[in-house]
Amino acid sequence: MKLYFAPRTRAVRPRWLLEELCVPYELVRVDLAQQQNTTPAYLAVHPLGELPALVDGDVTLLGSLAACLHLADRFPEKRLAPPVGSAERGSYYGWMAFAEMTLDPVVMAFYRDAQSPGEYTPSDEEVAMHRARLTAVLDFIQEGLGGREFLVGESFTAADVVMASILHLANALMLLGGHPRLVEYVRRHSQRPAVRKAVSG
Repeated sequence: MKLYFAPRTRAVRPRWLLEELCVPYELVRVDLAQQQNTTPAYLAVHPLGELPALVDGDVTLLGSLAACLHLADRFPEKRLAPPVGSAERGSYYGWMAFAEMTLDPVVMAFYRDAQSPGEYTPSDEEVAMHRARLTAVLDFIQEGLGGREFLVGESFTAADVVMASILHLANALMLLGGHPRLVEYVRRHSQRPAVRKAVSG
């Protein structure tokens, strides 16, 4: 397998999962500062020039969610996804999709504002709306997590990889105030050895 990767991008998520799986893979670093993602060679892998891309034999997965879903199912013996047909499988799909499609866009809106201050000043009404949306999303996750250590069942899954990586960014942006269980969730999973390897550059 070959993972096209750059630090501080969504490519960290499948790299984290690969490290959790302890399977061999080739890491292809893509230098975004040098615009290596716009070269003909990389565009042949991902026509939009985005990261990540995961190549597994004849299969190419574009995007972190597709890559993580594929990897977890590719190695069922590692138990990073609930078995197909199990009671937890639907919840697993739900959390994976919610993290990527609902939480991530909200957090990234705050991230873009933090990275480009002054380029656009939202109105007080817009700020209040975005804050209310963020709070509602975080409330939903915290309530769904409850007092458990993991999102689904009694063990760590790929859903925790995706969710914890996004919440880690939210925590770095000081967005998790009032959600202590989510702060603890991020702290706990950020200490996993596989994370340190995934963010090592």
